Amino acid sequence: MHKKDMGLAVLIIVVGAVVYLRNPLFLSPINLGNTANLIGLFGLFAIGQGFVIMTGGIDLAVGSMIALLGVLFVEMVGKFGVSWPLAILITLGLGAIMGLAHGILITRLKMQPFVVTLCGLLIYRGLARGYTGEATAGFPFGASYPELEWLTLGRSFGVPHSFFAMLLVAAIAWVVLHRSVFGRHLYAVGRNEEAARYSGVRTGRVITVAYVISAVLAAVAAIYFAMFTKSVQPSSHGNFYELYAIAAAVLGGFSLRGGEGSIVGVVLGAVLLQELQNLVNLLGIPSSLNFAVMGGVILVGVLADQQFNRYREKQRTARARQSLGRGETAQA
Repeated sequence: MHKKDMGLAVLIIVVGAVVYLRNPLFLSPINLGNTANLIGLFGLFAIGQGFVIMTGGIDLAVGSMIALLGVLFVEMVGKFGVSWPLAILITLGLGAIMGLAHGILITRLKMQPFVVTLCGLLIYRGLARGYTGEATAGFPFGASYPELEWLTLGRSFGVPHSFFAMLLVAAIAWVVLHRSVFGRHLYAVGRNEEAARYSGVRTGRVITVAYVISAVLAAVAAIYFAMFTKSVQPSSHGNFYELYAIAAAVLGGFSLRGGEGSIVGVVLGAVLLQELQNLVNLLGIPSSLNFAVMGGVILVGVLADQQFNRYREKQRTARARQSLGRGETAQA
């Protein structure tokens, strides 16, 4: 575990202890279960955002993708009678197509990630609202899908399945990012895309795959959110979720400059954000301050990242000077 990850874990424990001392309900089974469910839901697409940020890019379309894909999933299963396994595959496929489109626009047409995904944010949200006519998409009254509900809403040993899903995705993502050739290429592209290209890395493909991963995980989250809420209001469903994902990644040590970050960190970032949301609820802080809390957390996270990088740079410079000094002394 990186030093940043250890520091974040300690912060999570400290915040949890403070909240518990103020309100013992924090550690009640019901509250822990609900919090774990939200960590799983938000952690799924936060991991995908981490892959994109690793390349030095950003995906602002996550929330709108969750809204549009959630609407389409609910409509397929509830209105058109598509079997839920097939509906899941179609939803994941549509997510992959969205991510592929983002990647092609960024790598082939050389458009800025901010512009491409901002347009995606507007387009997907508009399509969701236009398709439903601003109405709420939901499952038919009294409809029941036992296997799907067990998969998405069920609990084993008191732990929500959404949390298990996030852990599974995190384990796979950890192997991909930290133990695979693709992961090494991803780090190389984030640190210096030009140098990676001259080293033989197919940078365009690496960046495109990162956006596909982000979109597919957003599609997975869309299915879980649709089942969790049982209905999708396209004008508000998934609003600002991209900010939660970016905040979790930044808190987890992902640098917005690219080339730095860990999967353990982004999971811990998602845990801390939901813990802070829980703090707001349990301590009676007005919910209207939620975004202020999140904005403050992002600001502190970015400042801490900058200060840490500056300190590390000074340490490297000092060690280089010491080594040079020792070399000159030996020659003399």
